[in-house]
Amino acid sequence: MTDETHFDIALIGSGSANSFPGPEFAGRSIVQIDRGVGPRHVFGGTCLNLGCIPTKMFVHTANLAATPSEAGRFGLTEQLRHVDWPAIRDRIFGRIDPITAGGEVYRRDHADNANLTLLRGTATFTGAKTLRVQESDGTERTLSADTIVLGAGSRPTLPPIAGLAESAPHTSDTIMRIDRLPSSLAILGSGVIAVEMAHVFASLGVEVTLIARSQRVLRTADADISARLTEILGDRLHLETRLSTASVRRTADGVELRGTRDGEEVVLCAEELLVATGRRPNSDLLDVSAAGIDTTEDGRVAVDAHQRVLAGGEVLEGVWALGDLSSDHQLKHVANHEQRIVRHNILHPEQLRRSDTMPIPSGVFTHPQVAWVGMDEEAARRSGRDITVAVQEYASIAYGWAMEDTTGFVKLIADAGTTEILGAHLIGPEATTLVQLMIQAMSTGQTARDIATAQYWIHPAMPELIENALLQLVD
Repeated sequence: MTDETHFDIALIGSGSANSFPGPEFAGRSIVQIDRGVGPRHVFGGTCLNLGCIPTKMFVHTANLAATPSEAGRFGLTEQLRHVDWPAIRDRIFGRIDPITAGGEVYRRDHADNANLTLLRGTATFTGAKTLRVQESDGTERTLSADTIVLGAGSRPTLPPIAGLAESAPHTSDTIMRIDRLPSSLAILGSGVIAVEMAHVFASLGVEVTLIARSQRVLRTADADISARLTEILGDRLHLETRLSTASVRRTADGVELRGTRDGEEVVLCAEELLVATGRRPNSDLLDVSAAGIDTTEDGRVAVDAHQRVLAGGEVLEGVWALGDLSSDHQLKHVANHEQRIVRHNILHPEQLRRSDTMPIPSGVFTHPQVAWVGMDEEAARRSGRDITVAVQEYASIAYGWAMEDTTGFVKLIADAGTTEILGAHLIGPEATTLVQLMIQAMSTGQTARDIATAQYWIHPAMPELIENALLQLVD
């Protein structure tokens, strides 16, 4: 069955793109096309179902589970007596799955969406403004639209390692729904997903081996932060650095990985394997080349600063993209901001807004937490500016004494003359919360001199960490 239809707006995706419809578009016909995410192709996008939200719910549980192992330095003796994995998993997805199902029902059936047609399936371009939709029930439709908004997201990828795909490894799409905890887990990768999942499973009693090709984990972070996290994780779990994995095979007992380090063969075994080596944008699933849409070297849809899609280096009028599909920052807060920019620009074409006017922060919910915004020290020095760097240890403030923290620190980077804050980098308890002080300052143009002494800093609260670092920059 083929049905050809024209719409005012075609919206692809149900992650951040799902926030696009609203009463302002009540007079326009909208078709929302969503293939779903993960092996179950669920509605609602990666963050809700497979990413930010469930992982942080697991992380909080892991934080509680890890508490007994750290209690001794406070004069306490605690034990983690039991881990009920099905109860942990089902509590988390028992909350998320109804939201996912309810969101789809709302889009399909609610009176608020009388002007919206929801199609569940895969959309592919057949021209600049035309799409073919293969629905999950086998129906094929060809449709066109005056405006197309692309929010199709990204998906995990497997590196080209011999036997890896055949060994049926887990990715972030599947690892959180496993039936039982494995006794041991090898994690291939050393980025954000890898270090967060390492914390979760190690805290729950799994023997974790983290496999990194480079010398350090989380290499996107400032070098000093990355080095400190590498040191901490090396003490906490099995950390294999500088290991190039050559082959993987499934055995009767689990998986076997073979690789080389400095010319020497290394063999690692684990009951299960998680691959967390990166994600790729879903531009190939959309067949964007059929619309003449430009892509970057890593496959992202090319956009300008207003989120308008480019074709042949020029704006393709009426086609917009946002989130992981087009951004090199695979971050939900970035996708949400870009969606708001796209929405405004479609509603107000005479008042276009840019999406690139604010510093982009990152947060990593491993243990300890890591967060940053702005330039790292290396980039700041490469910029040619005269900079000053302040480092403040958690151990130097009163609340740090209370926590017995001996490894955390903040590093602030500023222009030596103006004290403009160029970057902030933290590793330690509540780093993802503390960094917001610096995000706000940088986003509003406040300098270190503006905020260091012009306000009270509660004593002996954790923000004194930031205060003392700022004072170094202005003394």
